[in-house]
Amino acid sequence: MTDQVHNRRVVVTGLGLLCPVGIGVQASWENLVAGRSGIGPVTRFDTTGYQARIAGEVKDFEPADFMPPKLVKRQDPFVRLGIAAAGMAMEDSGYSATDETAHRFGVITGCGLGGLGSIERYRDILVNRGPRRISPFFIPMAIPNMASGQISILFGAKGPNTVVCTACAAGTHAIGEAFKTVQRGAADVMVCGGTESVITPLALSGFASLKALSTRNDHPEAASRPFERDRDGFVIGEGAGMLVLEELGHALERGAEIRAEVVGYGLTGDAYHMTAPPDDGEGGVRCMNMALDDAGLDYGDIDYINAHGTSTPLNDSCETRAIRTVFRERAGQIPISSTKSMTGHLLGGAGGIEGVFTVKTIEEGIIPPTINYENPDPECNLDYVPNTARRMEVNIAMSNSFGFGGTNAVLIFKKFQE
Repeated sequence: MTDQVHNRRVVVTGLGLLCPVGIGVQASWENLVAGRSGIGPVTRFDTTGYQARIAGEVKDFEPADFMPPKLVKRQDPFVRLGIAAAGMAMEDSGYSATDETAHRFGVITGCGLGGLGSIERYRDILVNRGPRRISPFFIPMAIPNMASGQISILFGAKGPNTVVCTACAAGTHAIGEAFKTVQRGAADVMVCGGTESVITPLALSGFASLKALSTRNDHPEAASRPFERDRDGFVIGEGAGMLVLEELGHALERGAEIRAEVVGYGLTGDAYHMTAPPDDGEGGVRCMNMALDDAGLDYGDIDYINAHGTSTPLNDSCETRAIRTVFRERAGQIPISSTKSMTGHLLGGAGGIEGVFTVKTIEEGIIPPTINYENPDPECNLDYVPNTARRMEVNIAMSNSFGFGGTNAVLIFKKFQE
């Protein structure tokens, strides 16, 4: 292939979203801009005796509105959410594959823990009722690639079909890998993003045992407080965010509405610790610089950063140091927000919804706030857009995701110009 094929322009033509602050892109965006938290008490099971009893649940989601009823019964919640978000993104894009184009249309999704809820459920059935009561759908329910598989089946995508399973960076990696797939000419259209649904007894207990979760159980809406002095951990959330990425000429030829352009992608490893970032955020520094280099941009070109911003003491201080290293004298001038202050942390789904939010920030010229920011932390001394959304033209925006295992991913989106 020629260098021209390897550097095809890639644009966003569709968005789909379900998360703790809303069903659908517009409802979620309006709540986000208004600073409304989606965090509340866990309603799925009895949390008596649990250290953390709060989460960001997706409310009022009816899977049968988005897929055949038979399919609903045979899928884990993370697959249902992924299918629904992909359906929204496909409808938004106006694209449908034909027999002639299906092989140029693919899917890449990201998740962190896959069908953990189904694993817990069927483990109980095995212990209490025996091996013959295990459903033949159990394994397909649990495997992490089933969201990609079902989206491919439902929308006729016969091109690249895979999953990224890189903890909290998975959704961003999935978008980045889809971007590169289209850029190098291996596909013309890709559905991509992240999905996760593990508000389960085992997940809540496991993350709490790591001392990673907020225990501000009596004030759930105020529990997620990224970059704030009194933060005490993240709040687990669920949901899915999907984007349709498309080669520019393909999108223009069919008259698609272009929401933004994807211009840069970085991915690095810390090689440091299972769960903690290095103090100086060195892996994140290299990842942000890699995305800037990939986009052909300078640190002075970024107008906004959607931070990883988990509300954990280590992550927020390390990410702040990394941003200061990359952006130098401009670090304090760039608006930075953590939408996790309202959605909680969707783990492998986080990069998907934050990719959608970053595109909306560019489209709307409104920067979402970081809510619950009451007491500044001397170690986190940047502009986190505290508590109130800010109107501002955003031409180029960065979205950060960092995960357990020391895996890092960064995307750069740009306002589209022909």
